[in-house]
Amino acid sequence: MKVVLGHSYFQHFDPKLAEARQPYPPLGTLLAAAQLREAGHEVVVFDAMLATTTAGWFELLDRHQPDAAVLFEDNFNYLSKMCLLRMREAGLEMLGGAAARNVFAVVTGSDASDNAELYLDAGADAVLNGEGDATLMSVLAAHHGDESIDTIDGLTTRAGGELVVTPSRPNLKGLDDIPFAARDLVDIDAYRRIWTEHHGRFSLNLVTTRGCPYHCNWCSKPIWGQRYNARSPENVVAEMVEVRDAHRPDHIWFADDIFGLKPGWIQRFAELVDANDARVPFKCLSRPDLLVRNDTAEALGAAGCEEVWIGAESGSQAVLDAMEKGTTVAQIREAADRVHAAGYRIAFFIQFGYPGETLDDIEATLRLIWEARPDDIGISVAYPLPGTPFYDRVEAELGRTRHWVDSSDLAMLFNGPYPTEFYRALHERVHAEYRIRRRRWAWKAGERPSPGDVARSARDAARLPLLRRRVQHLAATEHDAISELPVVLDRAAASQPSEQPVVLGTTPEGDSS
Repeated sequence: MKVVLGHSYFQHFDPKLAEARQPYPPLGTLLAAAQLREAGHEVVVFDAMLATTTAGWFELLDRHQPDAAVLFEDNFNYLSKMCLLRMREAGLEMLGGAAARNVFAVVTGSDASDNAELYLDAGADAVLNGEGDATLMSVLAAHHGDESIDTIDGLTTRAGGELVVTPSRPNLKGLDDIPFAARDLVDIDAYRRIWTEHHGRFSLNLVTTRGCPYHCNWCSKPIWGQRYNARSPENVVAEMVEVRDAHRPDHIWFADDIFGLKPGWIQRFAELVDANDARVPFKCLSRPDLLVRNDTAEALGAAGCEEVWIGAESGSQAVLDAMEKGTTVAQIREAADRVHAAGYRIAFFIQFGYPGETLDDIEATLRLIWEARPDDIGISVAYPLPGTPFYDRVEAELGRTRHWVDSSDLAMLFNGPYPTEFYRALHERVHAEYRIRRRRWAWKAGERPSPGDVARSARDAARLPLLRRRVQHLAATEHDAISELPVVLDRAAASQPSEQPVVLGTTPEGDSS
């Protein structure tokens, strides 16, 4: 079959990310492309990441007249979980274009899994629920054979005018059996040009795992649930060698939700990287409690990690416990100390606006940042995603708008402790003060500031008193704010990964059980 494959994350439609100039190829889409080719299909890819309009998608449909059009979202791009409205609108438009051309259309992704009827109404013949790889192969085989798809596990469709939701399909376990991403189907050189022009080096993305077994009650898991499956270190390093030889990246972004969770995985990975001359500086995500476990922080540095991001979220233990994070403020501090001692960078994701958070809790978070001295921070506000316990607990308070337009929106979608304007002002104030302090830390460490750094610090310092006053002015508690939410898991229970089902015939290297 001839398949036009695409996704609907347009960096052009997301001003904050467009300005950052750090695009990555759609890894999940390209893994699907590789599997389609292995199954004998002819595949053409529309890469929305670098596109400015949907016109290229329609042009490919007209030129190739495919047997099927597939929107396979890059589920390793965390922004796909957020179901941003501009991306949804683009996806619906793309499906409508396929339907108008009488092309069999399939879609999979977080938003489609959560809102299947919306996508069916737009023109999709099937929505693949959760992890769509295996289901896609079955659906295309059935379509090619002119067979019904409404008995295939893992999808939502319509039959006889009725909505049909078939049983869930188990997640893939043998991740080493999946061919490497079909990067030759997108313009890698275009990515290289953007990266080198704006950052002086080229970064490329890989992934070693699928899913997350932890319990953070605001974190959406529509694709893999709380399953966690890992590739073997041998398989990952083999791909790194292929990428090294074919594309020569200067840096790697491991897009896993959690990198190297399995005991001994990072240590073996480091050995293989050295043995195969595949060492490239990399960035990854972890948890503070994992980084302080045994020698994990040090082993990660030995493997070539340049920067690790953690979900610090808050400097208030009460807020962390309410989120069912299973981590402690002390672990966050220790993780920062150990990473810095090992000679690489640590960055914090920070979240404000969780129900019950007070100004004292916010101040505790700021103290954590100033004292732990992370090398970067990312700030967001509590965001209720469908399918999460957090969403269920605040759903009655949600208005008509339930998604952000783009990733810089920062709108409160429920009655949080303070209004949206407060959090937008807080976001601006914290970043300004962080930039000042970070430059001061660098100066004290012996780094000579550039004239540009001095000028930027002066601008931030001049603005900071006004920003602080604005935050104080807006710090009027919402009268209808949701109070503290019920907590199901205590800290000890939340710190334990969910139990993973054992599947007979799997091997420890490729299985997280």
